[in-house]
Amino acid sequence: MTPTTALAQAQAYAQERAAASGSSFYYAFLFLPPQRRAAITAFYAFCREIDDVVDEVRDPGVAHAKLDWWRQQVVRTFGGQVPPEHPALIALQPHIGPFGLSAEPLLHIIDGCAMDLQQSRYLDFAGLQRYCHLVAGVVGEVAARIFGQTQAQTTAYAHRLGLAFQLTNIIRDVGEDALRGRIYLPIDELQRFDVRAHELLKRGVGAGPDFGHRFAALMRFQIERALAIYDEAIALLPAADRRTQKPGLMMASIYRTLLREIAPDPALVLTRRVGLTPLRKFWLAWKVQALGRL
Repeated sequence: MTPTTALAQAQAYAQERAAASGSSFYYAFLFLPPQRRAAITAFYAFCREIDDVVDEVRDPGVAHAKLDWWRQQVVRTFGGQVPPEHPALIALQPHIGPFGLSAEPLLHIIDGCAMDLQQSRYLDFAGLQRYCHLVAGVVGEVAARIFGQTQAQTTAYAHRLGLAFQLTNIIRDVGEDALRGRIYLPIDELQRFDVRAHELLKRGVGAGPDFGHRFAALMRFQIERALAIYDEAIALLPAADRRTQKPGLMMASIYRTLLREIAPDPALVLTRRVGLTPLRKFWLAWKVQALGRL
């Protein structure tokens, strides 16, 4: 197989990986110029691969071994002497120079996902933020660079927006995470709203008659905080980079809308994955692209 053929196949793999996920991120990528779209699609495919190691591999020892392999592949990709083996990194490698990418953020993402193999609870919001920094803030930093960042302050915006995205994922996935024995909502906040860990792990089944009220209060607190962090992030975005960072703003529009869908009945997240239709996601993304408003 020629290098050109290998690259074409890797790019097709990354594209399929991004499209198949149904993620809100995919709809934001559609409006990018071809080179930037190819770069962010490859990077997103890499992130999905790492996330899947933690979510789908049941044996922690095997998962650790797989993450170690990915670390080696990242070093290999950015070393430039030996080509990577995985199609996501083969697709990403041509974009390292043009977008000034480095290995360190990708290694941080792997470290963040590895935390899921060692920790399933967070004592407080400060501890949760450290996890979110690695699995989402760093992702936002790399994405901002690919989108066309020109101002240093845009990095702070990207990290804050990444935190908001991850908090939204945590809110949406409370029920799914419970099935894996994970609770990302901080323990001190569970205590504040008198929600017990075992009630979450059982997704409310067998809980007392007032569980719905207690859980709703907890979740509305989570939603309000996440929405406030979106506002904080957007306020940090320099005007000079607002045009280039439209993909992030598109995702913010989609994710904020999702939070508002959950807010009237937070108990829905215990039993199903709340989401927006593909058409609605595309519409929200298009509005930001065409009208420049969230």
